[in-house]
Amino acid sequence: MTVAAASTSVESPDGFHRGADGILRADGADLREVAARFGTPCYVYSRATLEQNCARALDAFSPAGVFYAVKANGNLSLLRILARMGAGFDVVSGGELARALAAGGRAERVVFSGVGKSRAEIEFALTADETGVGCINAESAAEVERIAEVASALGVRAKTALRVIPDVDAGTHRHLTTGLSGGKFGVPMSAALDLARRISALEVLDFAGLSCHLGSQIRDAKVFDAAAAKMAALAKTLEAAGMAARQVDMGGGFAAAYGADESPCDFSECARVLFSHFDSSRTRLLVEPGRSIVAAAGILLSRVEYVKSTGDGGSRVIVADAGMNDLLRPALYDARHRIVRVVEESGATTGGSGSGGEMLSLVAGPVCESADILGRVGGLEARAGDLLAVLDAGAYGMVMASNYNARCRPCEVLSESGEVRLIRRRETVEDMLGLERG
Repeated sequence: MTVAAASTSVESPDGFHRGADGILRADGADLREVAARFGTPCYVYSRATLEQNCARALDAFSPAGVFYAVKANGNLSLLRILARMGAGFDVVSGGELARALAAGGRAERVVFSGVGKSRAEIEFALTADETGVGCINAESAAEVERIAEVASALGVRAKTALRVIPDVDAGTHRHLTTGLSGGKFGVPMSAALDLARRISALEVLDFAGLSCHLGSQIRDAKVFDAAAAKMAALAKTLEAAGMAARQVDMGGGFAAAYGADESPCDFSECARVLFSHFDSSRTRLLVEPGRSIVAAAGILLSRVEYVKSTGDGGSRVIVADAGMNDLLRPALYDARHRIVRVVEESGATTGGSGSGGEMLSLVAGPVCESADILGRVGGLEARAGDLLAVLDAGAYGMVMASNYNARCRPCEVLSESGEVRLIRRRETVEDMLGLERG
């Protein structure tokens, strides 16, 4: 996400932009007014940014199928926008499949991934919209047998692809790497031929092809090049054995930019690399971008409760009303988000990663955990009552929010051409208690 420097006008263009008046806006909507109307913490999404990123992916990867990864952000309003633009959906649970369908997605435009699909989820996948999902990516020999059992009981034929492990290092955080041997996802490439034969031999299964996923936050197209080369070689091996891989799903993992010095993954370059390994007249290519579409489209709006000194003379603690139950990424992945004030006074410094002699501010949440730190920011001047924006929080934000410390999950709003509407109301204590029995 780019927070533009002061413009020559107080009017703000689409996306998140700071005008000459020092006020941060979302698609032209004043974030002070958003906070006053909906309260904080609050996730705010820019429709324009979401649409721009989705359009870039659809254009770059055409004619490949683009299947948005619902796990990145499953809000129904956002999914509905993406479905109308022509994106399919990659889901990893029955709940995500239900969300995709509720948002107007068609089952035939859904790919069902995930390592632990239950019988109920497979049954749902095979009967959704009466025709079933476009494909199930099987991740083990046992899952192949389960899909066959459920399909046989339902009297349907299940389009099934095989997720393999290309054993390519994504070069990212260990919790974000999924394409290496020794993990829980997929099957070794050495087992693919036998499993493909098994799928082809079962009358209730339709062998569709192959799938893989390397991880998240991949910036170097060479990583995709290495994986695509292995997948293409495997596809040729299967074809020589009489089993054509009609589709190859290369997964997602395209990086978003979280720092001012970072750039998002180049869709066009990644597409060029992937297409170079496959004949589109024989093999349909699929990709599953998630974070790269929605991360920059959202911020987490929070208000400062207290500011105090750490006592060491070199830093301060800014205690905000948003915490790790609202945004887990910093605590889970050591993720770094830029944090800025919504209103910047003339001559004031903005939040960055910290450098030189800038005083370091620890932006902390109210959760009773030492790990509840939203960021360590240099040069961030803030007072109690100030509004803060945690940038690039559209992916893996609200979807991982929890009720830890019995805190209510935040609301979500969508900004569209200067107008803001609620797309998920704030949770209440009554909502939490209503699920329990004393």
